[in-house]
Amino acid sequence: MTETVDKTPDGAILYDRQVIREISADRFHPSGWLHAEPVTGSLRSAGRGNTMFVGNVPRQFVLRHYVRGGLIGKLVRDTYVWTGEESTRPFVEWRMLAKMADKGLRVPRPAAARYRRKGPFYTADIITVRIPNVVSLSEYIAGDAPAEGFWQSLGAAVYGFHEQGVFHADMNAYNLQIDNDGDLWMLDFDRGRLLSPGPWQQRTLERLHRSLRKIVALDPRLHFRQHNWEQFLEGYFEASRSE
Repeated sequence: MTETVDKTPDGAILYDRQVIREISADRFHPSGWLHAEPVTGSLRSAGRGNTMFVGNVPRQFVLRHYVRGGLIGKLVRDTYVWTGEESTRPFVEWRMLAKMADKGLRVPRPAAARYRRKGPFYTADIITVRIPNVVSLSEYIAGDAPAEGFWQSLGAAVYGFHEQGVFHADMNAYNLQIDNDGDLWMLDFDRGRLLSPGPWQQRTLERLHRSLRKIVALDPRLHFRQHNWEQFLEGYFEASRSE
């Protein structure tokens, strides 16, 4: 990973020349690409409408504009308090993704990130390499029943991230993505961090469990029941014991 930071009139752009050779402000708008399409999904898996696929096959990217969620998002859509360049959300996430990708973890390779500052506030965007042939866990379990052993392998894969100290601030059935081989990828590390082992591991598992229960409430036909969660935990803790 090689990073370059270019200053702009109202902020800065961070990028990796080995991933995206040329970058400019227009690349952070869908109109700056020949092809752009919104990310869509079922069961509320398309996020907040702030994410686009851009570029052409075979090398496509994902462009995401940072927007707030929860109660504060109803009042402040996409601005954040300025506390310095190094702590801006896109730069922190870009560098975390780069570290994880360099370790071989299944996460998107970061391409570029930028912030635009206006007084005490800033807005932000990030561009990552699109992972081919993945669907959210929510969509994966909406299709055919997963193969025998899927939930155990998923639990083991999540432990693999935790073993590397990967804290995902919003680990849910949408940010966990499954490829054609049934392997796990993780997306969207806004507010994520690399931490020492601790109670955060249990909290992220509980967040994922709540997410799965929530989407099953939306569609009871989904292939997830309590015994599947027990299989997940079996895989997670078996992986932790095999170190």
